[in-house]
Amino acid sequence: MKRPAPPPPAPPEPDDDAALFRDAIGPVRELKVHAPLPERPRPRPRARMAELDEIDAREAFRRGQDLPTLAAGDPLSYRRDALPRGAWQRLRKGEIAAQEELDLHGADARTAEALLKAFITDAHRHALGCVRVIHGKGLHGDGAPVLKNLVDRLLRHRGDVLGFHSAPAAQGGTGAVLVLLAPPGRR
Repeated sequence: MKRPAPPPPAPPEPDDDAALFRDAIGPVRELKVHAPLPERPRPRPRARMAELDEIDAREAFRRGQDLPTLAAGDPLSYRRDALPRGAWQRLRKGEIAAQEELDLHGADARTAEALLKAFITDAHRHALGCVRVIHGKGLHGDGAPVLKNLVDRLLRHRGDVLGFHSAPAAQGGTGAVLVLLAPPGRR
C-alpha cells in the first residue's frame, strides 16, 4: 500500500525571505554536531612594567647606587647585630679558618655575581661557618675595583651572611674577604 504523498508546502508569502530561501533549497538533512576543537590557550599576561622595574633594580644594585664606592686599598667590613663582638674580632684578625674558597679573578661582573651567589648558597646549605672570597684588589682596571664593590654589595644584602672583613695580609689582604655564615636554618 502506497502512502499518500505529503501535501505540497504552501506557497510562501512574498515578504517572508526565510521561507522563500527554504522553498528554493528544498529538503535538508541535519548535520551531526561535533564537539568543538579545544582552543589554544591564551598566553598569560605579562607585567611588562614590573619586569622593567626589576631590571632597573638589578642594574642599580650592580652599580651600587646606595653604597659609597670602595677604592683598591679600602678594606671590606660589615657586621650584623646578631654577630657577637668576640666572633667579629676573631674574624677581623683572621683567626677563624676558611673552610672553602672562591676565586673570582678574571670573571666579568655578571659571571662573578652568579658564582658568588651560588657559592654562598652552597656553603650555607653545607653548614660551612667561614669561607674566603678572592676578588682581587682591582689595581689593573680603570677607576674603582668592580669585583670588590660587587662582592661588598652582594654580601651585605644576603640574609645568610653574619659578617665579613678583608682578610689579613697573609691571606690576601684587601684582595680577599673572609665571610662568616649563619648556621643552616637561621637567617
